[in-house]
Amino acid sequence: MRIFVTNDDGIDSIGLHILARSMLPFGEVVIGAPDTEYSGASSSFGALHLIKPELHKAFVEGIDEAWAITGPPALCVMFARLGAFGDPFDLVVSGINPGANVGRSVYHSGTIGACLTARNGGITGVAVSQAVDEGGYMGQGIEEMLRNQKWDSAAEIAALAVGEMCTNLPKEASVLNINVPNMDVSEMKGWAQTTVGTDLMRQMTEVDIEPKIGHEGAYHLNLKWGERITPSSIDNDVGAVANGYVSISWLSRLISQEPPSGSSVESRLDSIFINR
Repeated sequence: MRIFVTNDDGIDSIGLHILARSMLPFGEVVIGAPDTEYSGASSSFGALHLIKPELHKAFVEGIDEAWAITGPPALCVMFARLGAFGDPFDLVVSGINPGANVGRSVYHSGTIGACLTARNGGITGVAVSQAVDEGGYMGQGIEEMLRNQKWDSAAEIAALAVGEMCTNLPKEASVLNINVPNMDVSEMKGWAQTTVGTDLMRQMTEVDIEPKIGHEGAYHLNLKWGERITPSSIDNDVGAVANGYVSISWLSRLISQEPPSGSSVESRLDSIFINR
């Protein structure tokens, strides 16, 4: 079993290192992570026609092969799929992200974007994220807010899931999104099979526009945040993690749907293409 481990917080992330070491019992582990933080990169590759990505050897204690890549996590996975790191990989594991990737943040997460890219290439992906006690958008950022992070708890849950998957990989490439509360495993209330919620644990509420001193016509955009919320239901990922449960969500592909009621786009197109 060959396991490719990546993240969106960069090669120096403690969460990445702990996650990679927790994967060692299950096979050959190779790290390929961005050389800097790419939080919020989703499944972006970047402007490949403008950049020339580079690969640099990195050191991660306990891991035989680690690389820093000048690009977002989805690009790291694409390089892995195309053979930049040798033989094909059986599994992509992304994380541990400091900050739960639940609700609307699923659309923007680079942690999850790496796994979506893996699935597009026929490889199952597992995204691993952990709530933080405080923090901004998707929990990223301030070091003092991560001092009490229970990284080992998230790694233990991830290892449990990956260990089982290694003996029974999905027949079709899939994406498993795991979100873990920031507490010891013994303190967690359990786990929940969840849907993707429509909220966030803490939402952006408004933006202030502030003139940039010395730069006429330029402005700073300052985001403001609302209070943390704790939904009562554990049926969705936001509520489950907020209430002390491990959230397990299998993420579908983007699919088309029936036109919304009252849509006139189709009839307008018919007007120019029918009876030609």
